[in-house]
Amino acid sequence: MARRPFAGLAENTRALAVSVIAGWATIAAAPAFAGVFEAGGFSFSDELGGFRILGASGTGAIDDPIVVEEELYDTGPVILVIRRLFKDGDNPWGRNGVWTAFHLEKRVHNRSRVVWSGFEVELQEIRDRPSVYGDGLSFDQGAVTPHSVMSDRFAHSKRMLEPYDRIRFSAGFLDPNGTARFKMHITDPTPADEFFLLQNPQLLFAGGPAPASDLANLAWPGRSLYGRKERAPGYRG
Repeated sequence: MARRPFAGLAENTRALAVSVIAGWATIAAAPAFAGVFEAGGFSFSDELGGFRILGASGTGAIDDPIVVEEELYDTGPVILVIRRLFKDGDNPWGRNGVWTAFHLEKRVHNRSRVVWSGFEVELQEIRDRPSVYGDGLSFDQGAVTPHSVMSDRFAHSKRMLEPYDRIRFSAGFLDPNGTARFKMHITDPTPADEFFLLQNPQLLFAGGPAPASDLANLAWPGRSLYGRKERAPGYRG
């Protein structure tokens, strides 16, 4: 039986067209990223993907922290890009006009489909390289007991300062579509114009959620991250 000329080419063309249409449909359905927001003399960007910034506000003072609100879609690490907008001598939170020091509160919405059993944040002055002692960037490494590290959904926090600058929040859980707040203090006596905050949700495996005794120590309800009398989001009574 004779074959039609170019029949194979036509079939391949149709298959390619279907693939292209499907690819465009996937792109159209994906969340839009590359948001940049400014607050407290810094810009915050989700340009590296995997999450979306909803907004940023505040000055960075202890009673007016920079609040960055985000949605995380991936279960793997995502990176928040932070850029310093202050020029030398213009930083109101600096020492000698240079020192970087600001209080940061992250409000993170879990838009993945899995439960988080913990959350880690890590500072990096150079992307994908641990922040060493010599670069100065840290989660207030000079404070022996940092009262500025806290979460409303995870009872425990642990700073791991060498050979990287990392905070691990644990003893709690966050369901899909739930929201957690994380408070921290970032300092750098020799600030770079750009640095990174790696964010890594920890997944819930066999063993169940944290014990009720641990969850009872969370900041909500009854007291806020800053010691003022407040109620948990959604709390009634």
